[in-house]
Amino acid sequence: MGEEFRSISMGLLDFVKDYYHGFWNYETAKVVVVQNRTLGVIYRSAQFLVITYFIWYVFISQKAYQEIETHPESSVRTIMKGIAIHENDILDTVEYVQPSEGGDVISAILRREFTYNQRQGTCAEYFKVADANCTEDTDCRDMEDNFDGHGKWTGKCVQYYNHTFKTCEVQSWCPIEEYAAVREPPLVEAINFTVFIRNFIHFPKFKVLRGNIMKTSSKRNLHKYLKKCHYHEEKEPYCPNFRLGYIADQARENFSDLCRTGGVIGVFINWYCNLDLDPSHCKPTYSFRRLDLRKDQGNPGYYYRFAKYYNQDREETRTLIKAYGIRLDVIVHGHAGKFSPIPTIINSVTALTSIGICTLICDWIMLTFIDKNEVYSVRKYDEIIKEPVAAPVSTELNFITSFGSNHSDLSDGVPL
Repeated sequence: MGEEFRSISMGLLDFVKDYYHGFWNYETAKVVVVQNRTLGVIYRSAQFLVITYFIWYVFISQKAYQEIETHPESSVRTIMKGIAIHENDILDTVEYVQPSEGGDVISAILRREFTYNQRQGTCAEYFKVADANCTEDTDCRDMEDNFDGHGKWTGKCVQYYNHTFKTCEVQSWCPIEEYAAVREPPLVEAINFTVFIRNFIHFPKFKVLRGNIMKTSSKRNLHKYLKKCHYHEEKEPYCPNFRLGYIADQARENFSDLCRTGGVIGVFINWYCNLDLDPSHCKPTYSFRRLDLRKDQGNPGYYYRFAKYYNQDREETRTLIKAYGIRLDVIVHGHAGKFSPIPTIINSVTALTSIGICTLICDWIMLTFIDKNEVYSVRKYDEIIKEPVAAPVSTELNFITSFGSNHSDLSDGVPL
């Protein structure tokens, strides 16, 4: 037992000594020119791919030589314009635009459902509400809040308005919406409504402020231009007036379907600015996409409710309005870059370092698949314990030639 422990201890001590002495050794690269056509093609091909990647993708496409700012400061103001004639009524922006002051979110009402003359009282619950159907009072819950319905259960089973079946009675605003709602035709004229979107963006790192409206010589000319123009990607890129019909088309949506169910559309303003050029080249681009889900939902689209209150026969009464509309969410993205020596140096060093990986790959291929008899490994790795006295180290490069022959020109007939 003692001999085994001593043997293990001595082996561990030798290992520690060898590691300690090896830790302080210095390693330097030895230049060995291997004249092998296959290996040379692999080496130059790998170098070409690495250099092409860094020049074309990293420096030209991604502009890695620039300092980047991706969180700019931005402000958005929206105004909707248009007049619609609905039956004998004239509808202006006060009637169909919410909110009236504008911002990065604005909506237009496209269709309404009215429930007139609602008053506080008791009436039959909607028959599709859970536990609403009944045949007698014992089927109904008494004085419990009905969170899935329209009010509080009274415990009575009553006739469902002018139908023959019965539902449980609730205390609520009566009559209920699902029974008494009157549907209004859609506002098809809204397809020509225009939305004025004004956007300013500021890149504080580069002290650059840009806007999406074209600069003119005078305010009068600017007002004339804004009254007549409509946005077009090529013809009018600086016009901030967008037709609702154009927005729906760009989002690949049918405007008639939007009038029926409503929807939420994102208006994306993208600023990609190369500030190595004049700031006047920093122009916005627009894209449009529907944000809400159309399918696989119980309530697709976009709608909201509001009420108009008044007194009738000295009793508080209201008209409930369910409004379906198109909501526009204006989302601004900014990305600006300008030349800076720091990222240029960092990415240049990274490129040069990556080229060195080609040498490691080719060394691995040479020593694993080509160097069957360890001819290359003998030439590549030398261990010098002390400086030789009789034969000084040659300063000439070593050449290993291999053009398909079975012998190395430096190995005295040792087969490869």
